[in-house]
Amino acid sequence: MDIMLNARAQLLLKTLVERYISDGQPVGSRTLSKYSGLDLSPATIRNVMADLEEMGFVASPHTSSGRVPTPRGYRLFVDTLLTVKPLQQVEIRQLQNQLHPDDPTRVIASASQLLSDLTQFAGLVMTPRRNPAFRQLEFVRLSDKRILLIIVTADGDVQNRVIVTEKSYRESELVEAANYFNRHCANLTFEEVRQRLQDELKSLHHDMTALMTQALEAGDEVMNRSKEAYVLSGERNLLHADDIASNLANVRKLFDVLEQKTALLQLLDFSQKAEGVQIFIGGDSGVLPLDECSMVTAPYEVDGQVVGTVGVIGPTRMAYERVIPIVDITAKLLSSALSYH
Repeated sequence: MDIMLNARAQLLLKTLVERYISDGQPVGSRTLSKYSGLDLSPATIRNVMADLEEMGFVASPHTSSGRVPTPRGYRLFVDTLLTVKPLQQVEIRQLQNQLHPDDPTRVIASASQLLSDLTQFAGLVMTPRRNPAFRQLEFVRLSDKRILLIIVTADGDVQNRVIVTEKSYRESELVEAANYFNRHCANLTFEEVRQRLQDELKSLHHDMTALMTQALEAGDEVMNRSKEAYVLSGERNLLHADDIASNLANVRKLFDVLEQKTALLQLLDFSQKAEGVQIFIGGDSGVLPLDECSMVTAPYEVDGQVVGTVGVIGPTRMAYERVIPIVDITAKLLSSALSYH
């Protein structure tokens, strides 16, 4: 059906969506005539609006003679009619200054807060999901049967875990075990190490097998321990978005989704696999429960590998031409800051 829209109908729909985003009021034929630049009679405009309504792109609130865009109308608008306004260089520089690569965790939190501050909606940044490989590990004898396992990850992060063993190991045995791991298994995940060593462990001394098996289990746990899946900032801003806040049931639904996390993560995972900016409008995300709510996302990278997603959650009636470049640039700057680190 989208293909059936001629240039005139497209321009009127574009004008209607832009006016509704700007004013929040149903748009009548007189407003469309004024802002579209088309020399059309009110009757002609009403006819085009009736066609658009029949196709499901606009709807008539019963209290008004004007019309408002439907989620389908917004979808067509953002996919084919939207003119994005690039950010000014001064705004980009401000973003760069605030995403300083001093600490990865702080950069993630800063990016989420920035998205919220710049859009006045909720900012969301998925924490990096990288291959949990280790670069090297070391055993330090703490006492008779307590050993400190030190793991240096592929990202340069250092993690520690205390292992309690059944027998006492000499310092030389611990060095031998660490050397074996580092020589044969560096830059693998602990799961890959387990598969690789399955046969080889059988040929090792039984005591060493026990130590290495414990190290594998502890390493796996350390590398995959649950951390916050994403950082969310400014969700309270959504309480000031008229379209969402005017209906208490809508507010409750939306905040349920934000608290559940699983559903949002599905959406972020999907966004991570896609290229560039993605826009989820109302119910078409399958996750956001409201027609009055949209999400704009973009994937970010570390050293050329896509590891997460940044996004903004706001009302469907948001200024997409501004939100899209903010999300896009933030994703690129976050990629740069984390890769630098």
